[in-house]
Amino acid sequence: MPKPEIEFRDTNDTPWERKEGFAQQILAHDPETGDTTKIVSRDPGHEQFGPAQVHADFWEEVYILSGSIYDKALKQWFRVGQYCCRPPGMIHGPYISCPNEGVKMFVNVRYVRKSDLPDNS
Repeated sequence: MPKPEIEFRDTNDTPWERKEGFAQQILAHDPETGDTTKIVSRDPGHEQFGPAQVHADFWEEVYILSGSIYDKALKQWFRVGQYCCRPPGMIHGPYISCPNEGVKMFVNVRYVRKSDLPDNS
């Protein structure tokens, strides 16, 4: 089943899933593929520890709606209005969200499909 057909709706009616240091609001989800569209909010000063992240099996697009986030590996801040498109295998993070206001991001995740792979026949 693909993501549901949704005409404009008030996202205030969509619940937030809270975890330590951040929350996410799932706007649309395809249970068969795992494809997800969501808003992710990181608390002020929330820090990820450990090595950089690598998503081997999905594309991730991120657009910063408010606040900012610091990539510790790149030693660079990313701010409101900035966008990234990460293909499978792209290394990124870890991050620290802005200590004053955190960060809120629109995130789209799309898992790799067989049709995305080169035809080796």
